[in-house]
Amino acid sequence: MAEDLQIASGTRAEQYEALIPQIKGLLEGEPDLVANLANVAAALKEQFGWLWTGFYLVKGEELVLGPFQGPVACTRIRKGRGVCGSSWAQARTLVVPDVEKFPGHIACSSLSRSEIVVPMLHDGAVWGVLDVDSTDLSTFDETDQRYLEAIVKLIPFASF
Repeated sequence: MAEDLQIASGTRAEQYEALIPQIKGLLEGEPDLVANLANVAAALKEQFGWLWTGFYLVKGEELVLGPFQGPVACTRIRKGRGVCGSSWAQARTLVVPDVEKFPGHIACSSLSRSEIVVPMLHDGAVWGVLDVDSTDLSTFDETDQRYLEAIVKLIPFASF
């Protein structure tokens, strides 16, 4: 059984720096994709207390809900729709300071005010996205983008 996560304090960057070795430890030697995604979602939610932290996986022409922490979520998202579908279509991270101003935003929770979505790539193709929502405006910035992009690269690709 994994040891309890050690919650770090300090700047956002310092919190990520303390969390990344713990995430590496959770992923090390574990080949199961669901277990890995579940632990990463839980570690991020526990550390930062965001409203929603989780994954969507590409299945055909849709993103399908994967492991997450937070309120009930949208189950399927089409490519190009909302922040998650747009991140998938563009194969790039999207930082949205105010979801109400994002064209076509899908409101899975009315409590969500800002969002970051990070695509997970394998051989240049998006196979899933990390989605994080906050109850506050302008929660996410280039620090979150840099560290979350590094964290998704730690997750071993597994076909499903």
